[in-house]
Amino acid sequence: MPDTPALPALPPLRDVIAAHGLSPRKSLGQNFLLDLNITRRIASTAGPLDGKTVLEIGPGPGGLTRALLDAGARRVVAVERDTRCIDALRELAATVGDRLQIVELDAMEFDLKPLAARSGKIAIVANLPYNIATPLLIGWLKQIEFINRMVLMFQSEVADRLIATPGSKTYGRISIAAQWRCEVKPAFTLPARAFTPPPKVDSTVVEFVPRPAPVAEADGDALEKVVAAAFSQRRKMLRAGLKGLFDDPGATLEAVGVAPTARAETVDIAGFCALARAYARKMA
Repeated sequence: MPDTPALPALPPLRDVIAAHGLSPRKSLGQNFLLDLNITRRIASTAGPLDGKTVLEIGPGPGGLTRALLDAGARRVVAVERDTRCIDALRELAATVGDRLQIVELDAMEFDLKPLAARSGKIAIVANLPYNIATPLLIGWLKQIEFINRMVLMFQSEVADRLIATPGSKTYGRISIAAQWRCEVKPAFTLPARAFTPPPKVDSTVVEFVPRPAPVAEADGDALEKVVAAAFSQRRKMLRAGLKGLFDDPGATLEAVGVAPTARAETVDIAGFCALARAYARKMA
C-alpha cells in the first residue's frame, strides 16, 4: 500500500472556528467534536485506512477529517452543505492537496456508486448530523456492495435500536435493516459534554461490517414491506399486522415456521426473511 505523508502543523480547531464564524447551527444538526483524542479514536475504529478512500458526511470545521488523514487515508471525500465550513475545509485542502476532496452538497443527494467506481469499496466514517442520520444509513445499507466498513456516530437511543436483538423493546425495523446486511456493534459512547454545543443526549459510535452474504435470502423491498407491516402494530400478534399483505396471515406464518401468536419484536431476522420470500412469491 502507498505511504501517505504526515500532516503538517495545523492551526487549532478553535482558531479555525473563530476565524470563520462557525457557530453550530441547529437547523443543520451540527454538534462539533473538537477533542482530537476522540476524533483519533473514531478514525482508529475504522481499522487501517492506508490506501483507502473515506467518505465523511458533515465534516464541519474538519476535526475528524484531520484524524482520518492523519490515520493514513489516501483520500477523504468530505460532503458538506454549510458554506462557512467549506471555506474552512478549503484551507485544509490547500495544505493536504488532493487527499481531501470537498463536495458541496446535501448528503441525502450524494450517490456512492460513482465514487466506488473510481476508488473501489469505500469506508464511511462520520459524526452524522442527527436530523438525517437514520435515512442516510438506510440509503447506504441499500448500496452496501460499495462499502467495506462504516463507523458512524448516532444518538445513543438510535444506537440501542441498531444493535437490539429479538425480544428487546428496542428491536425493530432499523435493527433488522442494519443487521440483515451487516455485523453491527457499538464501539464507545460519548457524553453530551464532548460536543460543542452539548446536545441533550449522549452519542454512540457504531461499527458496521458488511456481511459476505445477508443473514438469510430475501428480496430487500419485500423484506422492508413485511417488516414495516409487522411493526405497524407492535403490541398485537404478528398476524394482525400482516393482514394487508397475506390473505391468511396465520397460515402463512405457520408455513414459514413462525408462531401465529408471535409478536413482531420476538421474530428473528431469518423469520422475517422467510415471510419476505413468501410475500415475494405471492406477488410474483
